[in-house]
Order: sequence, then structure tokens, then C-alpha cells
Amino acid sequence: MPAACDSVLEDIEDIVSAEDLKPHDRQFVRKNVFPKVRKRNSQKNIQADDDPPSDSIIPGAQKIWIRTWGCSHNNSDGEYMAGQLAAYGYKITDNSAEADLWLLNSCTVKNPAEDHFRNSIKKAQEGKKKVVLAGCVPQAQPRQDYLKGLSIIGVQQIDRVVEVVEETIKGHSVRLLGQKKDNGKRLGGARLDLPKIRKNPLIEIISINTGCLNACTYCKTKHARGDLASYPIEELVNRAKQSFQEGVCEIWLTSEDTGAYGRDIGTDLPTLLWKLVEAIPEGAMLRLGMTNPPYILEHLEEMAKILSHPRVYAFLHIPVQSASDSVLMDMKREYCVADFKQVVDFLKEKVPGITIATDIICGFPGETDEDFQETMKLVEQYRFPSLFINQFYPRPGTPAAKMHQVPAAVKKQRTKDLSQLFHSYNPYDHKVGERQRVLVTEESFDSNYYVAHNPFYEQVLVPKDPLLMGKMVEVNIYEAGKHFMKGKPVSDARVYSASVTRPLGKGEVSGLTEEFIHTLQKGTNWKAHPSAEIPVKAPLSSWMALQLPWQQEGGGLKILSVSLALLAVLVMFYYGGMKTEL
Repeated sequence: MPAACDSVLEDIEDIVSAEDLKPHDRQFVRKNVFPKVRKRNSQKNIQADDDPPSDSIIPGAQKIWIRTWGCSHNNSDGEYMAGQLAAYGYKITDNSAEADLWLLNSCTVKNPAEDHFRNSIKKAQEGKKKVVLAGCVPQAQPRQDYLKGLSIIGVQQIDRVVEVVEETIKGHSVRLLGQKKDNGKRLGGARLDLPKIRKNPLIEIISINTGCLNACTYCKTKHARGDLASYPIEELVNRAKQSFQEGVCEIWLTSEDTGAYGRDIGTDLPTLLWKLVEAIPEGAMLRLGMTNPPYILEHLEEMAKILSHPRVYAFLHIPVQSASDSVLMDMKREYCVADFKQVVDFLKEKVPGITIATDIICGFPGETDEDFQETMKLVEQYRFPSLFINQFYPRPGTPAAKMHQVPAAVKKQRTKDLSQLFHSYNPYDHKVGERQRVLVTEESFDSNYYVAHNPFYEQVLVPKDPLLMGKMVEVNIYEAGKHFMKGKPVSDARVYSASVTRPLGKGEVSGLTEEFIHTLQKGTNWKAHPSAEIPVKAPLSSWMALQLPWQQEGGGLKILSVSLALLAVLVMFYYGGMKTEL
């Protein structure tokens, strides 16, 4: 079999032969591989040996660097891919230079994000790194010239990342871009109980659905994520419960449109949220993701009740994009400005203090000066504390790219004018002197503070006291800036802990449940979804080498190590008579 394949393969089955080592064989071959001492050659002009053939490379021993751009949904996908690779035995590294392979998880929302993605590919190739591409860019446009010859894993195929990485390391080019279906019905994607490595061990990001019901003329993400496909409520609740059992104290719900959740499976967002609220322990919080106005209008009463719950942040991200109905019509946003105002006004009345975040696009094709002034008036009226300002970029393949474009200088000036308006007001000045309850979850970018959020998901910087991390505590606000407040813990305040479980350490793998470990022990093939075409198996040595949460006590660890060693021997005998599939 050739060491490398020049042509792009549609699936991994096309390159697996009977002569290839199977995952099971590789793990036991490692023990019998001994380094060979090579005699030094004094002649300096002797040409170095060529790289060894791909079939001599043992996958699972390499270092992987993962870079993710874009939304929290993309970040969740990146965490799942990292977890599966680590569970298989690969080392996830923060050092791109030392990595053997770069896994680049892209975003297609704006041109700059894709430019960064393209530049990273070029840098990886210049550094002779193996490359696997993921995310919305290759899913939406897999035939772009700069993607030719590179391995790609689709947004619905992240449960097969181990296979793609393995074959890429061996020198093959693999592309998995298919849609997952069950009895002809499109599925939400990879199952939620896969292993993952959380970027922040205290925060769990849960994708409640993929795709959306809209057909916005400027959106490229729809080309990648497709139509709406929701996860069942039971799976989402179980994922939340598992997260809390691993020390998580904050959950983010994410998707392309959380408000549309359940419309494809006969349920709705409030029904899901009430079930999740029941599972949230004291001291933990739930944050909702972005929802478009059309799908929240019919649930306003229930949503107001949910957003008033003490364990749910009074925060909602509702993109308006423009305050001109004619522009919204050209965008095919399926609502008018009055609808947006109705949602915001109702929630502000029923949930006092609620934070409403929104998005605005400056310079959409056909936007006039009068249209833009309406947008300026809207921002002046509501003074949004969180405003995402985006200069319009025509994305290839979208209807908006073919429309008559606003001159670049005009788009740039409108973006600047709106930014100046946004920075002209301070939304938190009136809160100085307040006593607030905050949940501490991370460290600030400058490493000088810990970052916490109050019940309205407003950012509060607190002193770097390790005892506060992951805890809910009361603070006095003594300073306010444009995007944050600063608070000092109250001396007599009660500190709430969301869980008695120690959070996973940085880089530790989540999702290694007893059921998952039992599956590995038995050598049973586990699939990332009932529709997955090829089963994936993690090697025994991988999960044995991982530091599991229940391995923390010194005495128990020794007993456990002996038990695992005995178990390994039994499994070796068990595996000896089995034929392992890739």
C-alpha cells in the first residue's frame, strides 16, 4: 500500500486494507518497539534519510494543537474534539510550535475570521505541520483552492475526529462532510456525552440544536450548519447533570438560534429551560444564548418567568441587525423593528434590570443614510450595555453578495459613528455602591483580577483570592467602567459552592463516565451517534493513563493502580481473540 495518497478520499474505508495495523494492534506493538542506535557519519555532506513511510508511524502518540475561531457553538465543538483525541492518547498542547498536527476549527461569519483561518493554514504548511480543518468554512465551501489536498472534518462529524487525525498523521487526505440522519430525519450532530476538554473547567457549553429556520441573505453559517435539528430534552438535561457532577458551576446554552429550539421535535425552549432549572444546584447559574425575535415573541410570558429565576442569568442576546424595516426585509430577517421593541420592552418591564445584548450590521447593501440614522436612534433609546457592531462583509455564495454594495468608505464611517455612540454612555455608573451577588468563574486577560458575573450577567472584577474561584459571593461595587464593575467581597457574606465535587483540572477530560470506561474495558465498539458509519475505539492504554476524578486520594490510587493492572492483563487476554475494526 502506498505511503500516502495523492487524491482526496471520500471516506476512510477507501484506504483501510487488511495489511493496516488496527488500533488494538498498535497499542501492543508500542511495547515491542526499541530505538535503534545509528552510527554517526563524519561526512557532513551525507544527505539525511527520508521521512519514514507512513505505515511505520503509530497514531495516538503525537501532540495536537487546536485553534478555534467564532461562536460558543464552535468552541463547544472544539472542546469535544480535544476530549476525544485526549481519550485516545494524543496530547493536547498549547504550544503550536511543538505540535505534530494542527486542528484548525474555523468560523465563516466574517471575512477577517476566514482570513485568519487561511493564514493559519499557510503557516502550518510552511512549518511542515500536518493539518486537519474543521468548522463552518470548509463545511460551507470545501472546494476552495486553499483547502485542496487537506483533511476536513464536517461540523456534524466531530465524533470522528480521531479517525481523521489518525489518517492525516499517516499521510492521507480525508474528508468527512456528510449529514447525520436517523430514519431519514436530520440529527443535531454528535452525541452530547462524548469526552471533552473544557477550555474553562467551571463552564460547560451545551449546544441545544444546530442550524436554524431562517434564510438570511447575508449568512454563510446556514450553508454550513443547515436547517434546524434539536437535541432531545432528556439528553440535554443529562449533559447538564453530568457537568455539575464534574464541578461545573455555570452552563451556557448555545446554538445558531436558541429560540427556535424544539420546533422540529414537537417541543419548545421554555419546556427545555424549566427541565434544566430543576437540575441546577444552588450556587450555579444558567446563561441563555442568542435568540432571534420571531421565535421568542410567542413565549414572552414564560421566558420572563424563567429569566427571573434566581439560578438563571437575567440576560438575553437578541440581534436586531438594523432599525430599518426595509433593510430587515432585504436581509430576510422575518420580523420588523416593532417586533424587536415589543420583545425588549416586555422583558424590561417583567424582568427589572435584565441585560439585553444585540447585534447591528453597518452598511448592508441598499442601506441609506436615513436607514442608518434609524439604527442610531434605536441605540440611543435603549443604550444597550452589550452591543456587537459589525461592518458588513459580503460572503461568497450568499444573496447579499450579489446585491448593490454600499461603498467601503461609507460602511467604515457608519461603523465608526455607531461605535462612538456606544462609547458615549456608561451603563454601570449608577451601580457604584450596590451590594451584588456574583459568581466567580475565570481570570481576567491582564491576570490582575478574577472575573465574576452578577445576576444580570454583568462583568464584575474581584480580587484574586483562590478561595473565590467557582464560588458565589456577595461584593460591594466600588468602581465602574464601560464594560465592567469592580467589587470587594463583603466580610459577612455567605459563600456558596455549586458542588462538593472538585472541578476537573485544566486539560482533564470530561465525560469519562463509568459507562464509557466499561465500554472500553469490554472492547465494545462505541459510536458517536446511532447513524455513525464507522465505529471508533479508544485504546485501553489511553484511558488507563488519564487522571480520573476519583483517583485523587493517595491510598486509593495505589489500590486502584493494582486493580487496573490486573484488569489490563485480563483485557489483554480478552482482546487476543478479538478482531478489532477501525
